[in-house]
Amino acid sequence: MPDSDTPRTTFRRVMLKISGEALMGDTAYGLHPPTVERIAREVKVVHDMGVEICMVIGGGNIFRGLQGSAQGMERTTADYMGMLATVMNALAMQSALEAEGVFCRVISAIRMDEVAEPYIRRRAVRHLEKKRVCIFAAGTGNPYFTTDTAATLRANEMACEAILKGTKVDGVYDKDPVTNADAVRYDRISYDDVLQKHLKVMDASAIALARDNNLPIIVFSLDEPGGFKGILAGEGTYTTVHA
Repeated sequence: MPDSDTPRTTFRRVMLKISGEALMGDTAYGLHPPTVERIAREVKVVHDMGVEICMVIGGGNIFRGLQGSAQGMERTTADYMGMLATVMNALAMQSALEAEGVFCRVISAIRMDEVAEPYIRRRAVRHLEKKRVCIFAAGTGNPYFTTDTAATLRANEMACEAILKGTKVDGVYDKDPVTNADAVRYDRISYDDVLQKHLKVMDASAIALARDNNLPIIVFSLDEPGGFKGILAGEGTYTTVHA
């Protein structure tokens, strides 16, 4: 348990969703070890605050199923390849977290017992209760579903109190802030508005699943040092997607 000097946190158990691209750093492809290590240190700081942490990491830095499908590959095969990419990222993050002294389990929706545990909900909950970080890999184990949907599904199954989506921008904007200087950031926005305005927060299935279970989504910048800790302490700049 955290001691009396540990900062109070907004949530007791959270899902951290990050894209595979977040692990690339300044490289064009694959993993950038210093970036993986920096994110692991951010997770450790929050873990040391007593927060139980689930993670889902995308695989777009290695392979993206939709792109493979668009180039003529059969969609189901492309999606399974994308799932395998998420396992690679999960193992890299596990290694970085363990180097920081954080106990961690990679839990795969596709059985590969030599490198990861199979997904069993009660076992995963027990890992969280023992203060182990759980990284859920291989999406939902099904094609046609994104890692956004997998993160929302696992967050509900694990009884997480919020999904924290770490991105390269500090919230949800009405248009792409990278290419539009006049883009306006929302402090709070409803699930329905996200869907109606086609905002690129998460895919529609993930937003609908979060809405149906009243699970808030907090979008923040993972590039800002201390951003993850700040959100848990109710500080920093972010957007909350809510009912």
